[in-house]
Amino acid sequence: MANNSEIELAYTKAIAFTNSHYENFPVLSFLVPQKLHKHIAIVYQFARQADDIADEGDNTSEKRIELLNEYELSFKKSLDGKVINPFWIALANTIQTQELDANNFTNLLIAFRQDVTQTRYSTHDELLNYCKHSANPVGRIILELHNIKNDKANIYSDKICTALQLTNFLQDVAIDFDKGRIYLPIEKMNEFSVDENTFHLRKISSNFKELLKAEVDQISNYFDEGKKLLPLLPFRLKQQIKWTINGGKGILKKIENLEYDVLNSRAKFSKTDLMNLLFNIQIK
Repeated sequence: MANNSEIELAYTKAIAFTNSHYENFPVLSFLVPQKLHKHIAIVYQFARQADDIADEGDNTSEKRIELLNEYELSFKKSLDGKVINPFWIALANTIQTQELDANNFTNLLIAFRQDVTQTRYSTHDELLNYCKHSANPVGRIILELHNIKNDKANIYSDKICTALQLTNFLQDVAIDFDKGRIYLPIEKMNEFSVDENTFHLRKISSNFKELLKAEVDQISNYFDEGKKLLPLLPFRLKQQIKWTINGGKGILKKIENLEYDVLNSRAKFSKTDLMNLLFNIQIK
């Protein structure tokens, strides 16, 4: 069993791990209370490591599933105090001391397995079900870490997290296609007469632009619905979530400015963009 110094070292390593990975927003911004940094970092490391198992390297699909199953087994053993790895002990400590729902973590693993086994989505509802496991648990964990545990907050948080996940899909259309995946619903592609040949040729048609515009509009509406969460939050978390919503909408705006050519360009924030977004939440 790891001692306290080993656990704290695991937290320190988790913070370094978190800060070393690019995300649209800093995971550990100054808006996050210092006392929560180590807990958010260990949760991020849990998710990122599982994501890397599902996505990175040259393993076969069968091997990726095997490794994700082993990862989940280690997670469950950690909750029973049956592991000696300091990372798992620190994660279990966070879950227990912060009274987090372990189901949110196992839901994330469902999504990572789905990334390995499913490469197309027939309907928008099917994609929303993916977001239910891949994105929404993260928002619920953040709420729990701030001691916010009610159904209304969860519903609005889910809207924001789903919108963020769908925005990320639009950012990464080309990257995902190169990995063999398309996260635009087949029914929507059919509605706008877009087929997979468009992805192969990287040629943006007017139909593809209309499809992307419809997606952007729908995702923007999810962000707007999610804003109902803000009155339920303490000040610093409210500012963080405002920043996140504005950022998500900012990426959508960049996609519009690219004239929806997400097959040849990737919408991405510069440091200046992030600072401007941060300034905007202060003056609104």
